[in-house]
Amino acid sequence: MDVNIHEAKTHLSRLLQRVAGGEEITIARAGVPVARLVAIERPPTPRPMGMYRGELHVPEDFNDPLPDDLMALFEGRKPKRPRPTAKKNRRRQP
Repeated sequence: MDVNIHEAKTHLSRLLQRVAGGEEITIARAGVPVARLVAIERPPTPRPMGMYRGELHVPEDFNDPLPDDLMALFEGRKPKRPRPTAKKNRRRQP
């Protein structure tokens, strides 16, 4: 959004609300941009070490190689599909 200096002085509070909402405002003098209102980036708050201790589980096979069919998808290849086997219709015994 572009505004002239007079409008910026008159409506500064309203413009600052828009900036806080993520908008960028250019202030111009006689149609020539002279300043830009932008929100200040706040530094991220540091996360304390161990805040998820006991809540996460890394499986033993975490670093094992991926299966060939999944690896093929990552590499842009068609995965080799196993031949379908005939399934026997068995009923489960109670």
